[in-house]
Amino acid sequence: DWQPDEQGLQQVLQLLKDSQSPNTATQRVVQDKLKQLNQFPDFNNYLIFVLTRLKSEDEPTRSLSGLILKNNVKAHFQSFPPPVAEFIKQECLNHLGDNSSLIRATIGILITTIASKGELQMWPELLPQLCNLLNSEDYNTCEGAFGALQKICEDSSELLDSDALNRPLNVMIPKFLQFFKHCSPKIRSHAIACVNQFIMDRAQALMENIDTFIEGGSHLPFSTPQYMLQRTQDSDENVALEACEFWLTLAEQPICKDVLTAHLVQLIPILVHGMRYSEIDIILLKGDVEEDEAVPDSEQDIKPRFHKSRTVTLAHEEQRGGDGDGDGDDEDDDETLSDWNLRKCSAAALDVLANVFREELLPHLLPLLKELLFHLEWVVKESGILVLGAIAEGCMQGMVPYLPELVPHLIRCLADRKALVRSIACWTLSRYAHWVVAQPPELYLKPLMTELLQRILDSNKRVQEAACSAFATLEEEACTELVPYLSFILDTLVFAFGKYQHKNLLILYDAIGTLADSVGHHLNQPEYIQKLMPPLIQKWNELKDEDKDLFPLLECLSSVATALQSGFLPYCEPVYQRCVTLVQKTLAQAMMYNQHPEQYEAPDKDFMIVALDLLSGLAEGLGGHVEQLVARSNIMTLLFQCMQDTMPEVRQSSFALLGDLTKACFVHVKPCIAEFMPILGTNLNPEFISVCNNATWAIGEICMQMGAEMQPYVQMVLTNLVEIINRPNTPKTLLENTALLNPQSLPPAITIGRLGFVCPQEVAPMLQQFIRPWCTSLRNIRDNEEKDSAFRGICVMIGVNPGGVVQDFIFFCDAVASWVSPKDDLRDMFYKILHGFKAQVGEENWQQFSEQFPPLLKDRLAAFYGV
Repeated sequence: DWQPDEQGLQQVLQLLKDSQSPNTATQRVVQDKLKQLNQFPDFNNYLIFVLTRLKSEDEPTRSLSGLILKNNVKAHFQSFPPPVAEFIKQECLNHLGDNSSLIRATIGILITTIASKGELQMWPELLPQLCNLLNSEDYNTCEGAFGALQKICEDSSELLDSDALNRPLNVMIPKFLQFFKHCSPKIRSHAIACVNQFIMDRAQALMENIDTFIEGGSHLPFSTPQYMLQRTQDSDENVALEACEFWLTLAEQPICKDVLTAHLVQLIPILVHGMRYSEIDIILLKGDVEEDEAVPDSEQDIKPRFHKSRTVTLAHEEQRGGDGDGDGDDEDDDETLSDWNLRKCSAAALDVLANVFREELLPHLLPLLKELLFHLEWVVKESGILVLGAIAEGCMQGMVPYLPELVPHLIRCLADRKALVRSIACWTLSRYAHWVVAQPPELYLKPLMTELLQRILDSNKRVQEAACSAFATLEEEACTELVPYLSFILDTLVFAFGKYQHKNLLILYDAIGTLADSVGHHLNQPEYIQKLMPPLIQKWNELKDEDKDLFPLLECLSSVATALQSGFLPYCEPVYQRCVTLVQKTLAQAMMYNQHPEQYEAPDKDFMIVALDLLSGLAEGLGGHVEQLVARSNIMTLLFQCMQDTMPEVRQSSFALLGDLTKACFVHVKPCIAEFMPILGTNLNPEFISVCNNATWAIGEICMQMGAEMQPYVQMVLTNLVEIINRPNTPKTLLENTALLNPQSLPPAITIGRLGFVCPQEVAPMLQQFIRPWCTSLRNIRDNEEKDSAFRGICVMIGVNPGGVVQDFIFFCDAVASWVSPKDDLRDMFYKILHGFKAQVGEENWQQFSEQFPPLLKDRLAAFYGV
């Protein structure tokens, strides 16, 4: 039995104390010391000794010792000498019943870390011993073992259901089920969590017994749903939450409908009840505080924001990452609460069940809703509004008859005296925005917009936030419907600038950016520009280069610049310069960090990504006007570095900018083509789909500018493009063609067409390798410039290599028929190819060939091209 040396032990304890110091210099010393001590194999013995045996030390120090050991195990357990590894394993199992729940949890984490290092196979006694410890009379031992098992189930669920370990789940699941009726809520909670893990993974061991499990087989005196219904109402919120997750998990299983139909009548009221705020929630949310707009935000309230890199989609529509509350986050945003609680879980479960049962849920819900929505107690009314929002997606069709009465009621709730009612009404109305916008604007859109704008100026910060997010959703749905009200909208949003604290300012930027995306060039009016730009530029001047609040502001300005086009000219110079500076600074910092990681910190590359995206917005919005700015800067040199960055998102944004600069001022791009093309070629890797798409799009734009001079670069990119376009499962026949193919095959299809247009001799020989997926990709998109240039390319290539299209000519016919109104000269090209093919094969063969056409295709070709 290993024993520590007293001096060594004191040294380790001192290190543990120092590592709790907030001082950065002390932390550096600690890190160096840890590196040194890790050279000694038995250092890890000291760490486990402090964790398990040194009861004289305080719990945080013991736990920290265990967490440092966990990191060592993670990094190099394989190189631990066997006696050390053995000692650690033994100590873990012997001390799982420690009196301290913190120490038990730490030992559990350590066990599961060892197990996840491929050691489950190498530690055959672990699972039997843990299962055995569950039988202990001692509560701490049972709870410690269960805690460890729960972590192993979460981390190694697939392995537990595999032949590699002889499927221990067959033993474990019946064991766990016995503890569903344990007298301790904590133990019940562990047992439910362990089983939940395998419903999600549809583990074989559970699926084989799923009916027994659901209907509560021999080892349970009740059916599982019955039991779970009881536990979802457990007085211990942790148990109720674990049980509630069961419904969430079950809703994702194919058997959900069969199993739950009979229980809906009991389940729905329980879930609805779980959606009420508890008294603790209300205290934490300061639900009794109505006016807090003047209270500054505390910095930890502000979640870090991540920028979504610019993705070039077809016809260069930009995909916006919704940042509002309704972006698939199926609940209102109780950020100040723990991330997950019974209210959120109940709402999520109801949302998922609404998507499974659709209208069949409403008979159980509508009587409850009537009672809740008009209830005198605000907490009850608030939960009813949340219910209405949670079912919006799944039950929309069934709700339509009730919406003319409900939407005005919800709009009235926006003026409720309780802030929490006002904020949830914002969220729920945003979930029905699609329906609102489809009605005549006077009926609902106008009153909703008027009231939401007032809520944007609410005196409560939570309401401001909910209203801003809801308004962003409304903007996305309404688009140009908002144009008549622009003046009024801008007045409100600009007024909010002077009113908002830090956190909500970030959401306000998003609402303004979304407005610009939604109304586009309609924003380019002197009156609107004079309202909007001064406050944005003021914020822009206030923020330092290293302030992360630049992210949302830059995103917002990118949308505004694209929408305002020439209207942004007076503001473009300082904005452009600063973006270039941000890129330059980030690249310089990255270089210093790569050379001397011990001296410099790694840069936050989001600064560079956001700056590149704003430069894209400027190039797209200003077009040719950006040429002067590019001429006076070193952006092309910087772009060359960004395109080779290790981070995919940096490359993604670089290629978007390259494409936009190619369209706006090719004169500056052209001298760099020889250096840029090989980089673009190596990024045609579908593993990073957005990087690949943007690189492909940029190549296509360069083709259109280079013309025949593109010839030396064709081979660099063509093989990869052909490989990518053949990746999705191409339909074998035209009739399978109704499903939209993988949209990722669109950019390569357009770029191959453009390459063929400018260099037909180089591309046409490969025609047969890509013509079918090419046609199936492009038949599904609407007429536009990119489609036009790609089809011209295919026609020119067919002229060079007609044999390449023969086998798949029916696909070409179908793609031609997808055009609604091609330009006259393009229509002539189609006409010549169709009639040329018909003349080549002769009337009789053409008749046989065209018999295969679906009726619609046959009619279109006859009507448009007379074949």
